[in-house]
Amino acid sequence: MFNRAVSRLSRKRPPSDIHDSDGSSSSSHQTPKSTAKWASSLENLLEDPEGVKRFREFLKKEFSEENVLFWLACEDFKKTQDKKQMQEKAKEIYVTFLSSKASSQVNVEGQSRLNEKILEEPHPLMFQKLQDQIFNLMKYDSYSRFLKSDLFLKHKRTEEEDEESPDAQTAAKRASRIYNT
Repeated sequence: MFNRAVSRLSRKRPPSDIHDSDGSSSSSHQTPKSTAKWASSLENLLEDPEGVKRFREFLKKEFSEENVLFWLACEDFKKTQDKKQMQEKAKEIYVTFLSSKASSQVNVEGQSRLNEKILEEPHPLMFQKLQDQIFNLMKYDSYSRFLKSDLFLKHKRTEEEDEESPDAQTAAKRASRIYNT
């Protein structure tokens, strides 16, 4: 069910940003300077579908992808209007990320864990405290390592090389090179 939530998030994006079921982008073109935007804040990274994809790749290698998946599930949950859907999503988030038997348990403080009874009367901000804990964990731990990772630096270099390619140069610069050789 959680995969369907991620899939729904993808459907709301323009066709060029839609991700295939395996998580790969159906368009490999990145927005110029996206790595600069990602490096400016975790918030900017999480607003960019390509940034989320790369951050997930990194977290998967670090065995902590559940953190960003939990954060994304909470963001989707907050937008839910229908009470029945909210109950289903709350239970799914609890079972997937928060219960002691969770398949992708996130590391939150013990006293912050939710009692299963609260799932009966869900509200949009019921996971906010836990989501904030996970956000801060990512911001002050994983995110800084991501910015130093080979995965991020490789994308940054690729962007810089693309920017310096002949296609990115102005006609005047090309003409100058041609006539000055």
